[in-house]
Amino acid sequence: MEFKAKEIADILGGTVDGNPEATVTTFARIESGKPGAICFFANPKYEHYVYECKADVIIVNNTFEPKAPVSATMIRVENSYTAVAALLDYVVSKKRSYKRYRGLRSRIRWSAKLGRKVYVGDFAYIGKRAQVGDYTKIYENAYIGDDVKIGKYCIIYPGACLYAGTVVGDKVIIHANAVIGCDGFGFAPQEDGTWKKIEHTGNVIIEDNVEIGANAGIDRSQMGATVIRSGCKIDNHCQIAHNVEVGKNTVMAAMTGVAGSTKIGEHCIFAGQVGVAGHLTVADNTTLGAQAGLLSNIKEPGKQYFGSPAIPYMEYMRSYAVFKRSGKK
Repeated sequence: MEFKAKEIADILGGTVDGNPEATVTTFARIESGKPGAICFFANPKYEHYVYECKADVIIVNNTFEPKAPVSATMIRVENSYTAVAALLDYVVSKKRSYKRYRGLRSRIRWSAKLGRKVYVGDFAYIGKRAQVGDYTKIYENAYIGDDVKIGKYCIIYPGACLYAGTVVGDKVIIHANAVIGCDGFGFAPQEDGTWKKIEHTGNVIIEDNVEIGANAGIDRSQMGATVIRSGCKIDNHCQIAHNVEVGKNTVMAAMTGVAGSTKIGEHCIFAGQVGVAGHLTVADNTTLGAQAGLLSNIKEPGKQYFGSPAIPYMEYMRSYAVFKRSGKK
């Protein structure tokens, strides 16, 4: 890549504060910016790096007022974090290519239907009656089971496994070794102390613009479907149990686990290592802090909960203050 500051400003709808001819060829973090790089400044804690940074261009908010000289050319935008995301997307999309490819060691069953310019890597398997949409990429060693439906412009990374009957929308990214559609954790206790497996006849439905992290697991439902609504982002090592429904644009950080039959609202934020018990309902716009353990329904939207068992944020802070004092002599 090679861009001048004025070109980047045009792409982002920003203004140049400095040399419009400043040229960049790579991205860098603001902590390690070097000549020829472009960085961005969004977190106030990193402001001192703006004055120390050796990068040629820094993307900043319109409201930023330097407290010391800045050697780099600044591109001022409404929101620097959103702007750099847009710029990265622009650069990557320019490099992205779509071509029909079938790895010689791939296995595609005769009844499978593949769209235009689908990429299938070596040792990938596509099962009977599976459908893969246009411009989708199935990378090496991925497994696509029987009757799976995958939309357009999807990316299935190496080692990902989509069990039979899984439905995936358009522009979905599933990272390496994620498992979609395996049986849920369902066992019936028997009188002799053993556990009898409950067969799962449902599937998983993943709607458009969803991203599933590496080593994540999403279980098929016993009956019906486990559903991940459009726009959700699920991080590495997350576990979504059978019959769960996750609302639109909800995000979950790494190692979050959601037990069976829970219904999660739209635009929720679950931080790392959150645990949610089964058969609960979580209202829209709920935030659960790191390691929160949710044991009861959340009915009021837009609230924050912390701790285990999870309680409202201010109640948690008051309790934590008492807890800290109680340990002092």
